[in-house]
Amino acid sequence: MSTLDIFERHISPFDILFRNHFKSDSTFQPVGNFKLPHPLNIFFDDDGLHFEVACTGLTKEDVVLDIQGDTLKISYVKPEDDFPDGMIHNGLSKKSFDLRYKIAPKFDLGNVDATLANGLLEIFIPLAEEAKPKSIKIK
Repeated sequence: MSTLDIFERHISPFDILFRNHFKSDSTFQPVGNFKLPHPLNIFFDDDGLHFEVACTGLTKEDVVLDIQGDTLKISYVKPEDDFPDGMIHNGLSKKSFDLRYKIAPKFDLGNVDATLANGLLEIFIPLAEEAKPKSIKIK
């Protein structure tokens, strides 16, 4: 019999519940309102910066893209009354999101391209001309 077995026999069920509250691999989930990150991909290649944002069930009119200085803002505000009459189960709820990213000056925020198709918002921010690689001719 290990020391742990002896220890667990002498603690109350409340102590186990309390311990499991902080144990990450436990199936016990704390009660509370915590915000999960919105699903998205961000990647960089030789052409520029790419964002892929999950927008399942949203239209291009629902999503707002703004540039405020050097910050890209991607947001959606869920309407207050989003439950149709007769709703029995709401497992596919649309949630509001407000994503903001500070964009480096090497990207051209004046030439942003965005498309929304099949629930995926794709945003492309090209490299600024000054930041693109240049070939120098030797004299």
